Amino acid sequence: MKANQIYVNLPVKDVQKTKNFWTQLGFTINEQFSDDQATCVQMKEDNIYVMFLKEDYFKTFTNKPIAKENTSQVLVAIGLNSREEVDKVVNSALENGGSQHEEPQDYGWMYQNSFWDPDGHGWNMTFADPSQMPGQ
Repeated sequence: MKANQIYVNLPVKDVQKTKNFWTQLGFTINEQFSDDQATCVQMKEDNIYVMFLKEDYFKTFTNKPIAKENTSQVLVAIGLNSREEVDKVVNSALENGGSQHEEPQDYGWMYQNSFWDPDGHGWNMTFADPSQMPGQ
């Protein structure tokens, strides 16, 4: 079995602020699935989406509490096409309200840089060239 689409759902305090943040990073909003309660960020057209749901709306989908500030429940890794794209997205995140998660890591065949978005969700931006992986 293989999934044909992935939707990641994350709670946010301010939907419009989140929408603005992700468009500043260069991502597209799927307006069909966006309103005042949610914004749908397209990570890969027709395949991968992140649904940022206003906290009160998010709570209608689960009876578990939302993680509080200074906690972490998920780190999302996004593969990009080059080291330059990785740094461009992270630098844009830092300029638009995000904060550095950890320093960039360069393994030769794989490079990653990461940030916390304004709601504290962790994002690892990664570029990998498996043909350069040691032992290949």
